[in-house]
Amino acid sequence: MSDYRISAADRETLSHVSTATLTTSLIKRGIKRCFMQGVHPIKPGLTLAGHAFTLRYIPSRQDLVDRRYDNSTNVQRLAMEAIGPDQVLVVDARRVIATGTMGDILAHRIRERGCVGVVTDGSLRDTPALRAMDFPIYLGGAAATPSHTHHHPVDMNVPVGCGDVAVMPDDLIVGDGEGVVVIPNAMAREVIDEAADQEELENWVVEQVKTGRPLQGLYPPNEETKAQFEAWRSRQ
Repeated sequence: MSDYRISAADRETLSHVSTATLTTSLIKRGIKRCFMQGVHPIKPGLTLAGHAFTLRYIPSRQDLVDRRYDNSTNVQRLAMEAIGPDQVLVVDARRVIATGTMGDILAHRIRERGCVGVVTDGSLRDTPALRAMDFPIYLGGAAATPSHTHHHPVDMNVPVGCGDVAVMPDDLIVGDGEGVVVIPNAMAREVIDEAADQEELENWVVEQVKTGRPLQGLYPPNEETKAQFEAWRSRQ
């Protein structure tokens, strides 16, 4: 496992880099399944960047149900007290959206512990209250039903699947208005740097297109276009 840790500067950079650009950078490195399917922002104007802290559910079974949510034994509750700063709670709910995996009280608790967001391929409860928090949350759906009707928490901070993407603890999780991309920790530094450069180039290309410039030689850029871009960037 790489020891990459996100910085304030990287978080600011990632707030301006699209998940589309990050996905392209990862595909170039052979990571083809990195963008979560069926996972959408509860508030599209917010962005997310932090390290994965995972929680895994299995299907509920009558003899396993903990209706009291014992805070000393329930893995979900233990996870709420184990997550920390710069981490994103990634909940593997097996893409089951019939029931919520957590609600606003737990969201407030993990935010107080420094957690920077929540991602789940299942549903959450109390979504009107969650939307009012201005806390980055990505989810598969909304459901008022409590988690124990369909889910039983069994593990935290282990490899999981979320939105049909493998997530390892400490992977870099980035979200924008389009969705969530998972960046392997060992690739994070190079992917951030490359994607930031690519985003700046593509923003410049968009402005060129707006002036009526045709795509030929512009996108993808030929050597002349690259030189024009570099000259523009040097003046900024």
